[in-house]
Amino acid sequence: QVQLVESGGGLVQAGGSLRVSCAASGRTFSLYAMGWFRQAPGKEREFVAQITWSGGSTRYADFVKGRFTISRDNAKNTVYLQMNSLKPEDTAVYRCGAMIAGSYKYWGQGTQVTVSS
Repeated sequence: QVQLVESGGGLVQAGGSLRVSCAASGRTFSLYAMGWFRQAPGKEREFVAQITWSGGSTRYADFVKGRFTISRDNAKNTVYLQMNSLKPEDTAVYRCGAMIAGSYKYWGQGTQVTVSS
């Protein structure tokens, strides 16, 4: 079992930066690939970024490439999403997930990110 808790969301102006974190507790965090997803009101949840257990490989949605960076610190059981050049359309609840056997099995509650124009 893995418990995930996000933090670091908030209100930021367009063009600004924000870093959200996802702290994990439970078993063998370092073995899981981790991902960030987001969901805006009235929209489907969408994939944002993913990182392998070692941190050696990352993958991003096209709409965040060059602006967002995912990273992890296995010693701290934490995965991060650094978000730069934020746009109003980035406004959403951001949730982290832990992947097991190719699918996301554990989820955090989410943290609200609001970008004002």
